[in-house]
Amino acid sequence: QVQLVESGGGLVQAGVSLRLDCAASGRTFSNYAMAWFRQAPGKDREFVAAISRSGAYTDYADSVKGRFTISRDNAKNTVYLQMNSLKPEDTAVYYCAADTKFTTREYEYEYWGQGTQVTVSS
Repeated sequence: QVQLVESGGGLVQAGVSLRLDCAASGRTFSNYAMAWFRQAPGKDREFVAAISRSGAYTDYADSVKGRFTISRDNAKNTVYLQMNSLKPEDTAVYYCAADTKFTTREYEYEYWGQGTQVTVSS
């Protein structure tokens, strides 16, 4: 089992930056690709960003490309999501996910955190 705990969410104004952290425990962190997904009110959960086990490869949703950066520190068992130039449409619950495969597909991720709320006001 892998346990994932997100932190760093909050209420911010449009245009500012915010960083989300996801701390992992339970298994060898570097054996897992990591990803961030989000779910806005009334919408399906959607892919945001993913990073490979070593951090050498990343992938982003078009809606966040150029504004968000995913990174990881395998020594700290933590994955990060740096969010810059936040927009009201970024408002959502953000979830961290882990799987042995590097993928953007939600259904392929085995482990999930509880989520952290990000609200961006205009």
